[in-house]
Amino acid sequence: MDEIDKEILDILQHNGRITNTELAKKIGISPPPTLERVRKLERNGIINGYVCLLNPEKVGIETFTFVGVILARHGSEAVMKFIDAVNDVEEILDCYHVTGEADFLLKIAVRDIPAYEDLVLHTLTKLPGVQNLKTTVVLSTTKTETALPVESAAA
Repeated sequence: MDEIDKEILDILQHNGRITNTELAKKIGISPPPTLERVRKLERNGIINGYVCLLNPEKVGIETFTFVGVILARHGSEAVMKFIDAVNDVEEILDCYHVTGEADFLLKIAVRDIPAYEDLVLHTLTKLPGVQNLKTTVVLSTTKTETALPVESAAA
């Protein structure tokens, strides 16, 4: 990955709908090699896909939580069963295998607190191997970013 590829990634992370012609103008090369560079970044798995970011409140999502999960067992089979089950729960946005007090950290999005309570009682506590849950409710979000710091990661 060279400097032009990094610039392409930075631009696409902030505007995935930019046309190839506009992208080419911004990076200072013609459209055909620009398109080839983007396709190469896609083929190499550097670009995983393109998404549409939604305003949570406008689609009825008003409550976010972070949930620390402690598993009863820590073997690879127990961990894989938990991960497989987590992948089927649409309210779980992110699942991180972590160190510290918890084994996993989940980011969850739901309509409201009663919806979260229902998720805890009927879904989260029934995930394979769950021994304990510790919830932190998000009061407000002061920063949210989807773009990775490509320049600093490459340094």
